[in-house]
Amino acid sequence: MTSYTLEPLGPVFGARITGIDLREEVDRETADRILDDLVRHRVLVLPGQDLSHADHVRFSRLFGPLDVYPVARYVVPDHPEVLKISNIFEDGEPIGLYDGDDQEEWHTDYSWREVMSRASLLYSAIAPEEGGDTVFADSTTAYDELPEEVRERIDGLKAVHSMTYLVDQELLTNPHKKPLSAEERERTPDVAQPIVRRHPVTGRSSLLLGSMIISGVVGLDEKEGAELLDDLHAHATKERYLYRHRWNVGDLVIWDNDATMHTRTPCDSRYHHRLLYRTTVM
Repeated sequence: MTSYTLEPLGPVFGARITGIDLREEVDRETADRILDDLVRHRVLVLPGQDLSHADHVRFSRLFGPLDVYPVARYVVPDHPEVLKISNIFEDGEPIGLYDGDDQEEWHTDYSWREVMSRASLLYSAIAPEEGGDTVFADSTTAYDELPEEVRERIDGLKAVHSMTYLVDQELLTNPHKKPLSAEERERTPDVAQPIVRRHPVTGRSSLLLGSMIISGVVGLDEKEGAELLDDLHAHATKERYLYRHRWNVGDLVIWDNDATMHTRTPCDSRYHHRLLYRTTVM
């Protein structure tokens, strides 16, 4: 087993791992230890890496099967498991998945799928001097610290996660976003997800929210549902539950999608470029 050093990043979640070079083969025992640390800390930061796409994919597969993003122009041709996320434009088009300069969208990866992703591994190739940070929210501790009457109220409630609704919201502010085609809408039907989910390993409950993807709460009228979601979101994004990651080239950040949500801060694409590569564990 490869030894490494783990240092907590904050009082409630997050940890930094140093002393391991992911270009080297990672044995099963070490991978299992990293997975245990991910479950315990929910977000792991591994700075100073120098990964090829093959390295990134090989390490990611230790955590489980990988997804292939459905939009081919945004993936690495020889490694379709690797999604490009970028605000860099070539010939008037973004070279990777781009959500606009100013959009901040709290979400959990693939909440719009019936079976969501287990974890994401995001690697920084180009880091902006200003903006473009990733902010993580510990929706597990946030749930633990809700008043008992709120926990009782939301137990059993489901919210509708809608890719169609998300894209319609994005189109209001991002001129580069393309509407979903009829075929894409058919492939991404709305999914009702529990507002309170249970972690498959720890059994702990956490909040499953989203600032732009949720179109409503099942069984509640529009006003009541919106007010409930706004209150839960305001609680879950209190400073106590946040870790803000300022990217450096070579950072690899892994997060547990069963226990957290995240967003990106604004970044001016005219002056500050960012290019990250993401693998998604299913």
